[in-house]
Amino acid sequence: MQELYDIIIVGGGPAGVSAALTGLNRGKTVAVIANGVETGSLYKAELVTNYPGLAPMSGEEMCNLFHRQLKDSAADLISGRALNVMPMGDIFGVAVGNDFTQCRALIIAAGITRENLYPGEAEYLGRGVSYCATCDGMLYRGKTVALVGNNKEAEEDARFLEDIGCKVLRFAENGRYEISGGMKADTLKFRGQEYKVDCVFIIKDTVSVTRLVPGLEVEKGAIVTDRRMATNLPGVFAAGDCTGKPYQLGKAVGEGNIAALSACEYLDSSK
Repeated sequence: MQELYDIIIVGGGPAGVSAALTGLNRGKTVAVIANGVETGSLYKAELVTNYPGLAPMSGEEMCNLFHRQLKDSAADLISGRALNVMPMGDIFGVAVGNDFTQCRALIIAAGITRENLYPGEAEYLGRGVSYCATCDGMLYRGKTVALVGNNKEAEEDARFLEDIGCKVLRFAENGRYEISGGMKADTLKFRGQEYKVDCVFIIKDTVSVTRLVPGLEVEKGAIVTDRRMATNLPGVFAAGDCTGKPYQLGKAVGEGNIAALSACEYLDSSK
């Protein structure tokens, strides 16, 4: 990874791939932050029949096709979840797990993310609730922690926490939980049971766009953009399902292309 990219794209689905290829064609340095292709909604489609130029194929086949094209490009692929974005003057800092990278323009193409937070999740974030075990795990070394999640990263994080001496209570993400405490979270409630813990790690495939970038304008769970795919924040653009309906492949690819063109225009005008 280089220290400063022209464009960082959060999301490796159709919108993110389209944006990356367009940015590269315009001579920009590009990084794409994404989990595995199997985490996207398109991957689960039984058959896609309405994308011009391609024969009908499954969503899995199409996602793999897009991913190979992206992998063969000059874009840097960063595996993981973008946890938050920090505006720092004319650049943006992006936290990915316990790593950190920077860019001059940002494109959010994160798809649809779960907006329904567990009771207490937002209130105790940073105070006994964490989205990253490798970032915050050492703060709870040797203590009892809860880990909510059933993806590959959750498995890896559970092993890491156990390796540093934590007693890890595992829970699947599809349950209904409530987090409570005093100054810090200390209790996870589930199905009438209370579990006393020192921290609750919630490991999702993506972080909700409503909390990814401070000050980002969102309406009914979708990022608000203009026809240039520009958000209310200078240098931040969005594309694909995260901008709202219709949730269609053609729309995502087109918006990714527009967002990248607009990001390039923004970068060129900022020189």
